[in-house]
Amino acid sequence: MIAIGEASRLSGVSIETIRYYEREGIISTAGRTASGRRTYTDAEISELRFIKRSRDLGFSISDAVALRHLANAPSDACETVEQLGRKHLFNVQAKLAELQQLESALAELVANCTKGLSDCPMLDALRAR
Repeated sequence: MIAIGEASRLSGVSIETIRYYEREGIISTAGRTASGRRTYTDAEISELRFIKRSRDLGFSISDAVALRHLANAPSDACETVEQLGRKHLFNVQAKLAELQQLESALAELVANCTKGLSDCPMLDALRAR
C-alpha cells in the first residue's frame, strides 16, 4: 500500500488535489490504515495519472471522469471518446481564435503608446470602451 505523499509523487497530483478528488467522488475512496492514513494501490495511482493527463489536456473534470469510465468500457466506447475529443478540440480552437483577437487588439493599443506623454492613447481607448 502506498501513502498519499508517495501517491502524489508517483501520479503528479498534489496531495490537496487527491483529497479533493476523493471528497468529490472523482476517484474512489482510498483505503485506510488502522491509524486512519490513506493508502493507495497501483490501480488507484493509475486512476490519478489518467485524470491528471486528461486535465493537462484541458478536459473538464466531468469529461476526464467520463473518459476514465470509457477507458474501462468495451471497444464500442471509441465513438463516444471521439465525440468528447472533437467537442474539446472545437472549444480549444474557439479559445485560440479569441486569444488571437485579444493579441491583435492589445498590440494595436500598445503600438499607440508613446513614452513620456501625459496623455496616454491606451488609457483613452480603455476609457472609451
